[in-house]
Amino acid sequence: MKALDGLDPQALWRHFGEISRIPRESGNEAAIAGHVRTLASGLGLACTTDDAGNVIVKKPGTRGMPSLALQSHLDMVCEKDKSTPHDFSSDPIRLVRDGDWIRATGTTLGADNGIGVAAMLAIMEDTSLAHPDLELIFTVEEETGLTGAHALARESFSAHTLINLDSEDEGTFIIGCAGGVDTMLDLELDFMTVPEDTKALLLRIGGLRGGHSGVDIHRGLGNAIKLLARILHATYPVYGFSLGTFRGGSKHNAIPRDAEAVIHVESSAIGELMHETVRWNDILRGEFEHVDDGVALDLEVMDHGAPRVVVPADASKILHLLQALPHGPLHIDPGLDGTVVTSTNLAVCSWEGDSLIVTTSQRSIVGSALRDAAAQVASAGELAGCEVRHGHGYPAWRPNLSSPILATCTRLFSRVSGKEPSVRVVHAGLECAVIAERIEGLDMISFGPTIEQPHSPQERVSIESTGHFWEFLVELLKTMAGQ
Repeated sequence: MKALDGLDPQALWRHFGEISRIPRESGNEAAIAGHVRTLASGLGLACTTDDAGNVIVKKPGTRGMPSLALQSHLDMVCEKDKSTPHDFSSDPIRLVRDGDWIRATGTTLGADNGIGVAAMLAIMEDTSLAHPDLELIFTVEEETGLTGAHALARESFSAHTLINLDSEDEGTFIIGCAGGVDTMLDLELDFMTVPEDTKALLLRIGGLRGGHSGVDIHRGLGNAIKLLARILHATYPVYGFSLGTFRGGSKHNAIPRDAEAVIHVESSAIGELMHETVRWNDILRGEFEHVDDGVALDLEVMDHGAPRVVVPADASKILHLLQALPHGPLHIDPGLDGTVVTSTNLAVCSWEGDSLIVTTSQRSIVGSALRDAAAQVASAGELAGCEVRHGHGYPAWRPNLSSPILATCTRLFSRVSGKEPSVRVVHAGLECAVIAERIEGLDMISFGPTIEQPHSPQERVSIESTGHFWEFLVELLKTMAGQ
């Protein structure tokens, strides 16, 4: 790909370009897994695939040194702008070089975790690198439930040290992460025929940045579902419109960027609602001037609206529920440098049959606080008459400040870069947490290059930072090989 021409490290960027041509949405990793197996076979390396689809490649290294596991996930979050006709099941990601950044055109880039995968493929084929025996673990369906990590068995690899390459801030070593659980609210609705002498209107909000529901949750970004619900909640008592549909968001781990509702109103109220739309546009642009200045609200008259509308009592329930549900950080600890301890993301509203389905995602580094956050969401749902379901969730990864791999990495980073690294716990779910729960005694660390706005079409990765990441990783492998 031309966007990657001339970039160093050449092998890493070449592999990133190749995997960017291969569909790899969560649950559709067969082609990318096959690509890894083909490369391993061509290099004469032992390769196995477990029942979940995880691929493990073993590359011999320096004899007598303990083996080392490197781990990345094969799948990517597939989000796109509404105007982009991209088909993630078949189309390659279109890469663009923008100064020091590589980004995609109207879609997520897949640097999360494609850069980690590309680095492992480059290591796999490079015969000049010094390293111990390597076990290269490529997991599946990380973005939709850490499925591959949950299925990873101790007998699939022998290393007692694991390096996860799925972090997004150069110079930072991650030694712990939040646990999480999704909570789904199912509100069964009653419907009626569309009132006579009404017009259908489509109210849409978009232009928001979106982002990762963990690492970006503290940035004050707009949540399209919350904002649209806020507007409808405020205008419903005045105009008494009928609600046809309400939809927003698409991924449990992404802050929703757009939402829309179909409403039916008396023709005489359309002009006033148009003025209200302009007024709310100004309000939102003022509120989000410095963090989400692309926010845009649009109201248009439809030729054909919803075939039916929700009865007024249930429309009121929907708007009160969405207005009441929390979103954002619930607890920030000033004693941990402002680390987000607990948060919730109002992620998706979908219309399924006769029900509104609301999906939320809670995270916390404290188990009791995670349960409380899920209970808050559940309580709001129960007050509205929802059926409440909680997902299986995933555990927190407890930090170990006495970790040998942490000590090795911090010493080496200071020597290589002349700087002191940051060591922290991240407010996101990492596969390390699940792997640690399944396999006792593993010494683990996570790091990576600088990636901004993952899980959104604004996702981008720093070229310079990727070079630094590669240089450090190569030096670390050499150190682990006793050289």
